[in-house]
Amino acid sequence: MNTKNLIKVNCLRCFLLSMIMLVFAFSLADKLVILSPHSEGHRREIGNAFQTYYQEKYKKNIDIEWLDQGGGSDILRFILSEYKNKPSGIGVDLMYGGGVDPYLELSKAKHLQPYKINNEILKKIPASLHGIPVYDPHYQWYGTALSGFGILRNDVAIKRSRLPVASNWAELTDPRLMGWIGSADPRHSGSVHMMYEIILQAYGWEKGWEVIEKMGANIKSFTQAASNTPIEVKTGNVAYGLSIDVYAWSQIADVGRDKMSFILPEGLTVINPDAIGILKGAPDKKEAEAFVSFVLSSQGQKLMMISPGAIDGPQKDPLYRMSVSPTVYKELGKRSNIPVNPFTQKSVMKYDPLKASQRYGIVNDLIGSLIIDSHNELVEAARRAAPHLKRTVLCKPPITEAEALKLAESIKNNPQLRNKLIADWTEYARKNYSKIK
Repeated sequence: MNTKNLIKVNCLRCFLLSMIMLVFAFSLADKLVILSPHSEGHRREIGNAFQTYYQEKYKKNIDIEWLDQGGGSDILRFILSEYKNKPSGIGVDLMYGGGVDPYLELSKAKHLQPYKINNEILKKIPASLHGIPVYDPHYQWYGTALSGFGILRNDVAIKRSRLPVASNWAELTDPRLMGWIGSADPRHSGSVHMMYEIILQAYGWEKGWEVIEKMGANIKSFTQAASNTPIEVKTGNVAYGLSIDVYAWSQIADVGRDKMSFILPEGLTVINPDAIGILKGAPDKKEAEAFVSFVLSSQGQKLMMISPGAIDGPQKDPLYRMSVSPTVYKELGKRSNIPVNPFTQKSVMKYDPLKASQRYGIVNDLIGSLIIDSHNELVEAARRAAPHLKRTVLCKPPITEAEALKLAESIKNNPQLRNKLIADWTEYARKNYSKIK
C-alpha cells in the first residue's frame, strides 16, 4: 500500500474511532426531559449553564430534551391529558415556566413530586411576596423568577397618532384605541391569562368583565404566542400590548427607552412567581432535582439578571428575569439589567392565587366565547356604541362569580358539558352584541 493510501486509511480509522467514542460518550450521558414555554434563547442559556455546572459537579455529561407544547395553558392541558392515560408517569421530568396557576392545578391533581432544596438556597428565598406564595410550603413547586404584568407602549406611535397615554387596564377601553391594542390568546398563554385574571380580581367580577369586553373590542387581533404581541408593539402595528415584563424589556432594550415604555398599572397588577416543578413519575428524578437546585442557586439567579458576556451572565441572550432572592439584587447592584426591584416596591394589589387556579379553565372558556370567538361581532357592536361606549354595557357575563367556581369543577371531567357551555356562551354573546345600536 502506498503512502497516500495509507494516510487515507489512517484518517478513516481515526474518524470511525472518534464517532464510536462520541456514540459511547452520548450513551453514558445522563438525560433530562423538560416541558417549557420559555423562549429558545432562555432554554439555551439555562441549558448550557446547567450542563457546564453538572459536568463540573458530577463529572458526567447531561443531555437536555426541551419539549415544546406551546404556552403555559397548552402545556397544562397536555400534562393533564397525558396523565389520564399514563397515571404513573408521562416520561417527562419537569415543567419549567408558565406562571404559577398551572402548578397549583397540577398539585391539586397530585401530578407533582415534592423536592426540598438545600437549606442554604431555600433560606435566601422568601416564602411569599405581597401575600403571594413564592414557593409551595410542601415543596412541590418553586418560583424561579418573578414576573410583572402590564402594558407595553410604543410611545412614538402614540405621539404620532395623537392617542391617549393609557396607564391602566380601564384606560385601554377608550374607543379611540380601537385597533391599536395587541393581545395573545389567554387559552394558549399562561402569562396572558394571568393579565385577564388580574383584571377580574382588580375590578371585581362584573366590572372586570366590562373592562375585558371593551378592551377586547379595541384589540386588533389575538395572536397565539405571548411573545408576538411585544413585537407588534415595537413595529408600530399596535401602540399598546398586554405583556409580561421579560418580553417587554427585551423589546425596549432593542429600540431604546425613548421609544417604548412598560407600565405596571399602579395598584392594579401583581408580581407573580414563574415556577418550576418535578412531575410525578419523573424518569430522571435525581437529574431533575439537580436542575431545580441549579436554577434557584446564586449562580442560576444571577444568570437571570446580568447582560450577555459579563461575568456570571449568559453567553448570548439576555434573560431579563427578576430573581426570587432579595440578596441577588444587593449583590449585583448596577450590574443588573433589570430596572426594578420587586422587593422594594409597595404591595400592588390583593390577589387570590387559589381562586385564580380554581377557575383557570372556565375563565379561559368565557374569554374565548365572549371575546375571541365572537370578536367580529364585538368590534361591530363597539363601533355602533362608540359615541356613548363608556355608558354602555356590551354583554354581561352569562354566569356569576360563584357559578363560575362551581362550574369549573363540574366541567373538568365532562367535556360534553364544557363544549355545550362554550357553544351556548358564544351564541349568547353574539345575540347580545347584535342588540347594540
